[in-house]
Amino acid sequence: MQITPLNPEDPRSLGDFELLGRIGQGGMGQVFLGESLGGEPAAVKVIKPSVVDSESRQRFAQEIEVLKTIWGPRIAAFLGADAEAEQPWLATEYVDGPDLARHVTTHGPLPSVLTAALGAILAEALSAVHAQELLHRDLKPANVLLGPNGPKIIDFGLAAFTESTISLTAPHQVVGTPICMAPEQAAGVKPLTAAVDVYALGALLLFAVAGHYPHEAKTPYMVFHLVTDPGTAPDLSGVPDDLAPLLTGMLAHGAEDRPSLTEVVQQCRSVIEAQGMKIAQARRRLTAHTTERRRHRPAPADSVPTVAWPTPANDTPVTEISPAELETPADIPAATPPTLIETAPGPADAPRPADTPAVTPTDEPNNRPAAARRDRPAPGRRPPTDPRRTPEPKPTHTLRHSVQARRTADRLRTAYAAKAPF
Repeated sequence: MQITPLNPEDPRSLGDFELLGRIGQGGMGQVFLGESLGGEPAAVKVIKPSVVDSESRQRFAQEIEVLKTIWGPRIAAFLGADAEAEQPWLATEYVDGPDLARHVTTHGPLPSVLTAALGAILAEALSAVHAQELLHRDLKPANVLLGPNGPKIIDFGLAAFTESTISLTAPHQVVGTPICMAPEQAAGVKPLTAAVDVYALGALLLFAVAGHYPHEAKTPYMVFHLVTDPGTAPDLSGVPDDLAPLLTGMLAHGAEDRPSLTEVVQQCRSVIEAQGMKIAQARRRLTAHTTERRRHRPAPADSVPTVAWPTPANDTPVTEISPAELETPADIPAATPPTLIETAPGPADAPRPADTPAVTPTDEPNNRPAAARRDRPAPGRRPPTDPRRTPEPKPTHTLRHSVQARRTADRLRTAYAAKAPF
């Protein structure tokens, strides 16, 4: 997951969370990397001011209540929220890894045994969601993060209680992602059942192992037509033989013809065990596989652009820096934590964040002019005051930073310096 600096207009804190950078954005909101008072990293989701109204607040409040209700090792944990704030926000566990869509696009499809492991993990996680009488309703590759401890499901913004008669959508209005949407959901059938998440999981696994979705077309409306047409079978080209029966059942047009999530887990285990492997071993291999690909393979040239941290004053192109590259090299000693100061915005085409690490060259006695060395005060003594020198302005405010945040900023600075072309 790539992080970019805050923009000058971004908030610096929300609730008890200090915001450190941007993670991503969508049509409704922005997601920031935040940090709690105790140093816990968090993904802080904020509704854009331009779309804040009574309906968006109500939907946001529903997402908060859903996250308070569910829990599990494969669900990004709820950390805090305020739906009534001027800028409604929601904080969840930060998962340091790309989503499944980006991983497959960058590194290619997963092997069948690892896809089966992913299916077993996510099916078990969805079973816990359904046990709380909830449906996700928007499961897709972009909502599965591949973290260092395995995959986790995020974004319950469209989740709904299975028996609820309350809806935030108008009659005949359909919400969700068409490429992973079950036929009955696309057709506006209500109430929906757990089978919609089974279909979405099947579409997700098809993309993971074959790199495409059950139905693809040029426009969402054409996709809707293909999904709801019982005479159009899903495209299972490229699916390995051992996964074809499972995905065929999960992507059945009729909800009653799809397997339960428990049956999905059992079939995924059978695929894994047929290759002489245990489920726990396959899970570990899945995490190791996604972590290794992320660490050693560069991002594609057409990936989402990021801004170097900090943004250089000139327009010289710089190499992007991702969180995976922030590990301190063994041969580089830990540097003094940087100081954050208030800075003015840069040129209009390259805005600087309001708070960036101030990089000061290390004083090396052998590289300093003799006059400069003579001017240095003795240890323990304050430097003399020069009446001709204008005192530097003090920063207007100071942000608190934990040791983890300071180390992260320092590693960004080190990685940036190592990759800068000048």
